[in-house]
Amino acid sequence: MNLRKANAALLTALILPAFAAPAAHAERLVTSLSTHRVLISSNFTGTSLVLFASIEESDAPRDKPKKYDVAITVRGPATTFVTRKKERILGLWVNYGSRRYPETPSYLAVLTNRPPTEFGPLALQTKYKLGLSIAALPPVISNDDEFGEALLRVKKAEGLFHEQTNAVTFLTPTLFRATLPIPGVAPTGPYEIDVQVFANGALAAQQSTAIEVVKTGFEADVAHLARDSRLDYGLGVAFLAIVVGTLAGLIFRRS
Repeated sequence: MNLRKANAALLTALILPAFAAPAAHAERLVTSLSTHRVLISSNFTGTSLVLFASIEESDAPRDKPKKYDVAITVRGPATTFVTRKKERILGLWVNYGSRRYPETPSYLAVLTNRPPTEFGPLALQTKYKLGLSIAALPPVISNDDEFGEALLRVKKAEGLFHEQTNAVTFLTPTLFRATLPIPGVAPTGPYEIDVQVFANGALAAQQSTAIEVVKTGFEADVAHLARDSRLDYGLGVAFLAIVVGTLAGLIFRRS
């Protein structure tokens, strides 16, 4: 019931501005998100955010209504990812090569209304980072980038990279919604959400917003202690280890 009320409120907020005078020369994008703050507790298994958006069209005359395409990209905090290749040499597995990928999103979701390859030419996809592989990786150096493929494979297996080509639903020709997944393994920190609207193979409108994923409860207290009071945290961990070790020794001695 609460989700239905939230959706209704979001729709109302988007529909009402549509009756105002639109922009004079270009489309304008109005977005509304169900929440901008995700709280992670000990039993957090994931959640979803609902995004509604309205395209306010220009009043310039045109022959026929435009058909829009939408790409929504959710990026978590940036990190450096290192992909290593192992080779068997003299019976031992050793690191044979590696590649660093700085500024890699720790979480990445790309949601579209249809495959990005249908939005327009490859140049368009590359320029606006449409599609999971293009959004995650720097420009491809070679056609056989096994390190980049390994990065994508690992992140997908961890549930941190996600792509869905039917995740955006048009409720009207200019009003759409999407459900943005936040998995249980999502790292904490600020997330950036980019919404891009395309028409006739060109960018028509764009808007960015942000959310924050934060820990709450006991996990948050421990994280704050480890960050702000490292000495107290270290002493506490050492004391806990001594207590657990002593109790374990007593139990095994009695048995």
